[in-house]
Amino acid sequence: MNYYLGALKKYAVFIGRARRSEYCYFVLFNIVFQVTAAIFDNILGSNFNAFFGDGMFKLPFGYLFTVYNFAVLIPRLAVAVRRLHDVGKNAWFMLFALVPLIGSIWLLVLCLSKGVNGENEYGTDPKRN
Repeated sequence: MNYYLGALKKYAVFIGRARRSEYCYFVLFNIVFQVTAAIFDNILGSNFNAFFGDGMFKLPFGYLFTVYNFAVLIPRLAVAVRRLHDVGKNAWFMLFALVPLIGSIWLLVLCLSKGVNGENEYGTDPKRN
């Protein structure tokens, strides 16, 4: 939970590097909170099914899910960019997520790979701090 809160404290910090554990814990807690928000949307009846008339399209998420995702959009991008910096890539590599399926998988592999030992052009090794 400390990594998640630490990433939120660095709300819009796109410089520096992030350890693999910081990225993984942030993603894990983010998924847990998204699922929780979707469950509460369904319990409270605040999902978006009302916009689609007779309920032909069942959307499992609603207002809470959407508000949460907008609230953590910038920290999510920031921690991913810092993680890419740790593996020696720049922020433009985030655009590979726009390539259907393969781009997202490749970006995930990059974010889960081992970071550069020692200092690189984006800062000092976060393991040494």
